[in-house]
Amino acid sequence: MTQERLTRGEKSRITRLRRRLLDWYAREGRDFPWRSGQASTYERICVEVLLQRTRAETVSGLYESFFGKFPTWGALAAASPDELEDTIRPIGLWRRRAVSIKALATYADENGGVFPDDERELSKVPAVGQYVANAILLFQHGQARPLVDVNMARVIERYLRPRRLADIRYDPWLQEACHWLVESEDPARVNWATLDYAAKVCKAPQPLCSACEWRGRCNWWKKCAAQ
Repeated sequence: MTQERLTRGEKSRITRLRRRLLDWYAREGRDFPWRSGQASTYERICVEVLLQRTRAETVSGLYESFFGKFPTWGALAAASPDELEDTIRPIGLWRRRAVSIKALATYADENGGVFPDDERELSKVPAVGQYVANAILLFQHGQARPLVDVNMARVIERYLRPRRLADIRYDPWLQEACHWLVESEDPARVNWATLDYAAKVCKAPQPLCSACEWRGRCNWWKKCAAQ
């Protein structure tokens, strides 16, 4: 079966969406410590592990204490499982996160803090799935990679149309759409803008469509308005 591809018209619509998201982010974007110019690559990659299935505000509350205890990959790799679990406990899923982040830190410490810049090689690194791989390629290697989660998927799907496959990691159309969205001079900023818009306006399950400046171009809103 031929894989579904993004059409030229969809690419144009996503390009316009990117511009609107960046304009909105300049006015309404959230302020988190890992987004500052002082945040290190180490901090930004670690945060993406902590952010999975957790609200950004919750991770922000843990940020200072976490990186105060573990300021480097080496410090994180040397931490005991109990110490890691106790530190991460406030944000939930602490056992799973502790195992993942310690495995990641051990690899980084043994390799001078440098991860592979190739997807195939990254897939061999412990605790690196698609999401963390994209975070590494984005923040360490400067590649335009999307941080694809249910929030980014929701913005894209509402604006254009639903994906075909249940698992966002394997839907080729959605993956291509998200990659196209972040193709820009500042892909990290596009990622943050999209995730913030999903959190503040394009919410699940009740989006604030009345606050959406481009709802007239949103297919999901048009469908709802027609009902």
